[in-house]
Amino acid sequence: MRAGGSAPAAYAAAELTRAPAGERLPLILQRLTRAYGRPTHAREGDPLDSLIATVLSQNTTDANSGLAFERLKERFPTWEGVLAAPARRIASAIRPGGLGEIKSRRIKAILRRIEEDRGRLDLRFLGNLPLEEARSYLTGLPGVGPKTAACVLLFSLHKPAFPVDTHVLRVSKRLGLIPPGTTMERAHKIFAEIVKPSQMLALHLGLIRHGREVCLARRPRCAICALSELCPRVGVGEWRRAAAR
Repeated sequence: MRAGGSAPAAYAAAELTRAPAGERLPLILQRLTRAYGRPTHAREGDPLDSLIATVLSQNTTDANSGLAFERLKERFPTWEGVLAAPARRIASAIRPGGLGEIKSRRIKAILRRIEEDRGRLDLRFLGNLPLEEARSYLTGLPGVGPKTAACVLLFSLHKPAFPVDTHVLRVSKRLGLIPPGTTMERAHKIFAEIVKPSQMLALHLGLIRHGREVCLARRPRCAICALSELCPRVGVGEWRRAAAR
């Protein structure tokens, strides 16, 4: 045993990685905040804008989806105009975001359903509904899954929802917060149970940034990870062995 108490320190670190998710979450959030700063609500305003922007963000970068949304609004200043337009014109406007033909049809289907349900293109009524009713309405729209619904609820309506994207899913599995085989849909339910409403925004954005910059899908940068003492590295060893073959 080396001098200086390294063995007890290592033991304490090992105990931390085995602690229940609920006990480690405040420490994880503290470390993420220290590394990346405390985020604030980055998206504000109209929930229908937020919904369409989130649809456009699928399978592309923030920069590309932002440009696609900007060009869509320039071409069609109102959602009524988008609904009335041919899908090919919408696809042309949102081309910077990729998958224009698929997303244009999805956007039209969403707008059509809202108009049929509500008589107008407006989702602000969701702010007056209980969380689960608002979530149920959103996930009942064509092509709207748990992540897209949670983004609208959290960022636009400021309701306690926790969106899980590929970065959050990967990082949370490696941290042992959710089981290795957890699906995206199941992960949303688990996080709704273990994350406090006051933690949701900061933890969601912190895990995304950590997944993009440190806990990469390939070659995770464990040596510089701010969460190393809290992380059991679930699945990381298997990846390293496969990469070394």
